[in-house]
Amino acid sequence: MKEKDLPQVAAIEASIFSQPWSEKGFLDALHQKAAFYLVAAEKEKILGYCGFYQSFDEADITNVAVRESERGRGMARAMLTELLKEGKNRGVAHFTLEVRVSNAPAIHLYEKLGFTSAGIRKNFYDCPKEDAMIMWRHEALD
Repeated sequence: MKEKDLPQVAAIEASIFSQPWSEKGFLDALHQKAAFYLVAAEKEKILGYCGFYQSFDEADITNVAVRESERGRGMARAMLTELLKEGKNRGVAHFTLEVRVSNAPAIHLYEKLGFTSAGIRKNFYDCPKEDAMIMWRHEALD
């Protein structure tokens, strides 16, 4: 992800999430050494994005989004596979994320990628209020 991508990224974010990150929020993330974000694009059109914040050998996956019109093409899986690979290259052995308990397609994808449920965060989300499932994936680093 580059600064030039941020208007499109923020627009996708606003179209999907009830409490979206702002363009400035993504800009701030890009300037942090512990953050890594990538986009999926065709020509100049951003189709999706994801990213994490790393702390030592752990990474918190903070955003995973694909334009609604582009879903069903395996883009989220491809982006997450690349994100996990980059994390491993950076020394990440443990990945975590939160997902709405009602988001069955996302939970299914995360499980296919080796994430397992580790519990529930009560009332984690607002608009609408909902619990989050905490998921982890543990890597064996070479």
